[in-house]
Formats: sequence, structure tokens, C-alpha cells
Amino acid sequence: MIIKASTSLRNEYNEVATLCKEKGIPVYLTKNGEGELVVMSIEAFEKRERLLELREKLLESEALRQSGAKTYSLEETEKRLRSKLNNG
Repeated sequence: MIIKASTSLRNEYNEVATLCKEKGIPVYLTKNGEGELVVMSIEAFEKRERLLELREKLLESEALRQSGAKTYSLEETEKRLRSKLNNG
């Protein structure tokens, strides 16, 4: 975890940006010794967003499965996909 004073963002922007990009992790900024902001690269943010979206879809799927929704085995899924591919 990288922690910097909030003034670092103003005084050392390039260094903070480089840390975020090179390490791929967020930099935590403090103000008066307390957590204030988190700064991260766009790449790290977009990766985090994709992971959160995937996690949400998995949770929705699991909730559907637990509620009794129809599920398919791997073999059934492959058969259905091949049928759709072959039928255009």
C-alpha cells in the first residue's frame, strides 16, 4: 500500500502518476493524517470495474441457480453452441 500526503498530488503529481501506472495499485492520499482520497491509473480502474461487473454477473447467475432456474452441463452448453454456430 502506498500512502502519501494529499499535498503530494499538487507538489509531486508526476511522481504519484508514475507510481500508479508502474505499480498498478492505488495511491492513498491523506489529509491531516486521515484518509482522504485514492488515486489510481485508468488501466487499474478499468480492470477493477471489469472485475466488479464480472463478480456481479456471477452473483446474479448463482442467485438464479439457487432459485431453481434451468442450468446446463458443459456438454449441453457445447451442444447448444455448436447447433447455433452450424445453423447460422
